[in-house]
Amino acid sequence: MQKLAIYGKGGIGKSTITSHIAAALATLGKRVIQVGCDPKADSTSNLLGGQPLATVMDYLREHDEPPTTLAEISREGYGGVLCIETGGPTPGLGCAGRGIIATFRILEDLQLFETFQPDIVLYDVLGDVVCGGFAAPIREGYAEDVLIVTSGEKMALYAANNIATAVENFEDRGYAKTRGILLNRRNVPDETEKVHAFADSKHLPILADLPRADEINQAEELGQTTIEAFPDAAITKRFLTLAHTILGE
Repeated sequence: MQKLAIYGKGGIGKSTITSHIAAALATLGKRVIQVGCDPKADSTSNLLGGQPLATVMDYLREHDEPPTTLAEISREGYGGVLCIETGGPTPGLGCAGRGIIATFRILEDLQLFETFQPDIVLYDVLGDVVCGGFAAPIREGYAEDVLIVTSGEKMALYAANNIATAVENFEDRGYAKTRGILLNRRNVPDETEKVHAFADSKHLPILADLPRADEINQAEELGQTTIEAFPDAAITKRFLTLAHTILGE
């Protein structure tokens, strides 16, 4: 079982990329779990026909006891991907990071991995800061590898550098390591050179170069990934290639 955490600046396209990776892996016949670790709770919507998924934190607010079955806090989406959203606290109250930690404890109690027996688990994590609960996937052994999503924009690279540095610190303690960079293009000047320079400075490979594609937006209007909506599109083939790379094929 592979366990990957996908980090990157808010708004960089992490959730879109994560759901496309999940759909691509499912298309290749893998059993996949995607856990959205962002208070927005929209990580899995394009695997679920655009329908929102009730979050673990919402469940805890509405019930006196924690869930006793996975069915209460998850739903199977495209290709059989098991979708889970941690959610966050009531706006203005509490810490979103604690919601992630609470969710992970519940998933352990429900024996998620033993029950579903996934080939690969994807954690989609807010990455502007890598602290507290947002670091839980890599700090507490839930993820083994990290993929960092960035464009050539200054703030995206700034966040990517913070994430890579944090993971380096965790790696020294025997936790997760950064496996590579996913370039999600925004077509800014000198984007290729900037991202390659960053990757070289961190001694990291660029595992995928993902161009802007109209099909992604068109698929999202349908509540789908391009894997489902446009299986023959060039961008779909890029994600399938990335899925093979992740699997080491």
